[in-house]
Amino acid sequence: MARIKWVGFDGDDTLWKSEDYYRDAEQAFQDILGAYVDLADERNTRHLLSVEKRNLAVFGYGAKGMTLSMIEAAIELTGQRISAADIHRIVEIGRATLQHPVELIAGIREAVEAVARDHEVVLITKGDLFHQEAKIALSGLADLFHRIEVVSEKDTATYTRVLQELQVEPAEFVMVGNSMRSDIEPVLALGGWGVHIPYHVTWALETEHGVADDAPRLLSLAQASQLPAALRRIEGEAALV
Repeated sequence: MARIKWVGFDGDDTLWKSEDYYRDAEQAFQDILGAYVDLADERNTRHLLSVEKRNLAVFGYGAKGMTLSMIEAAIELTGQRISAADIHRIVEIGRATLQHPVELIAGIREAVEAVARDHEVVLITKGDLFHQEAKIALSGLADLFHRIEVVSEKDTATYTRVLQELQVEPAEFVMVGNSMRSDIEPVLALGGWGVHIPYHVTWALETEHGVADDAPRLLSLAQASQLPAALRRIEGEAALV
């Protein structure tokens, strides 16, 4: 009989708001590029995403990688015509994104506190180490977690390593997050449980996944306050396995 021993939480857009600031950054980037290219051409507006994808293995996730990809995309799209002044403006977009305030998702502190009363809890967040550590510190949530993991990628290999270090079987683990691709799909593939709490906006890359709405061992919630009840339901289902 399985019992849920550890519950994992994603960081960005699960504990605190993040993607809003990246969308603002992308809009500011488009405003700069509009002086050079036709933004009505979807190939121009989507070029940044294609550059970010090909650079992930080199720059990783986060605002720093986004900024470098913005500079590269701007140079490519303008045929190297972009001015040094506008490249500097792109650098400042990245700086502002790195310094954005940390605003908690409504009800998430209370939800983590409630879960931590009955389970070990681990924060598993991906991205730039320096930026993620800063957001964790500013969130005021660090003391609620028994363990914190900042990883470069969230895939089955990463989750396998983390679960082995926690000495927990996948069937005894639940991952809570807003991203099907990064938070839910790899854990389900290993035999764990997922709780999906969608955020109102999602980076295009994170929408690419193969999880069905009716996938087993998956619950979807509208808000963080529903999490304690969802975990009780998972406990009941896990006990029957």
